[in-house]
Amino acid sequence: MAGRYSKILLIVFLCIGFLSFSFNEGFSKSSKKSSHHRKYSTSKSVKRKRPLVLHSSAVYVKDQTTGKSLIQKKGNVVVPIASITKLMTAMVVLDADLDLDETITIEEEDIAVRRGSYSRLVVGTDLTREEVLLLALMSSDNRCARALGRTYPGGFRECVRAMNVKARSLGLSSTRFQDTTGLSGGNLSSAKDLAKLVDAAYQYDLIRDFTTRKSATIFAGWHILKFRNTNKLVRNSDWDIGLSKTGFTGEAGKCLVMQANVAERSLLIILLHARNSRARINDANRIKSWLESRSASEQT
Repeated sequence: MAGRYSKILLIVFLCIGFLSFSFNEGFSKSSKKSSHHRKYSTSKSVKRKRPLVLHSSAVYVKDQTTGKSLIQKKGNVVVPIASITKLMTAMVVLDADLDLDETITIEEEDIAVRRGSYSRLVVGTDLTREEVLLLALMSSDNRCARALGRTYPGGFRECVRAMNVKARSLGLSSTRFQDTTGLSGGNLSSAKDLAKLVDAAYQYDLIRDFTTRKSATIFAGWHILKFRNTNKLVRNSDWDIGLSKTGFTGEAGKCLVMQANVAERSLLIILLHARNSRARINDANRIKSWLESRSASEQT
């Protein structure tokens, strides 16, 4: 009898041991599977890139060296370009090889009675052509831009004609000019065309210099006038900007074009029709951060 009970107890112990082993093995596999799933999910979430949200109506970013398009939003849409116009004005004036030391007097006809056309240069102010060019580019002075056209060989209309001829020679098929300031809503272009225009303007040493100066002091008669660059990013040490131009009219909104070095690339950055100055600056900073983060992730 004792032997019979011993066999029964042995069988019971063996069954308990087997069940215990199966339970632990199953739990271990389940834990490993769950752990693997967590690692996989975490890995995927880390690799996911945030979308780039830009508030300018038209955007185009191009690698200046390779010509590759990096960012595009309505790049072919033709819109008013406001004072971005002044880059073309400066190019044709410099192409004409005019005397930069020649005195230009601000006249009554240089005054544009329109919103955004304010100037501290009163009628009768004498400046050199170089100073007029500097103020037109750096602080976007409309009286200076108008005076540059008025004193162009053949006059204002001939200057505008030269601007349109230059646009065609550069292959700017969507670009038209009606004045030298950009105050006319008939000054039109696309973001893609403007990338070509900025690249062309970048080839002029004086345009690169004047558009990226932080500030300037001008002696206008008995007055000492201080002017600042209309693009505050040129005063930001985080940016390496080789050319800059802002623009604004009611039709064009706030515009900004730049040549800048970002993530070890020379870029042409075009931002058109932002609702305010902060929006265009924020868009530029978003583009810079986005491209730098992509560059960093590609290197790891």
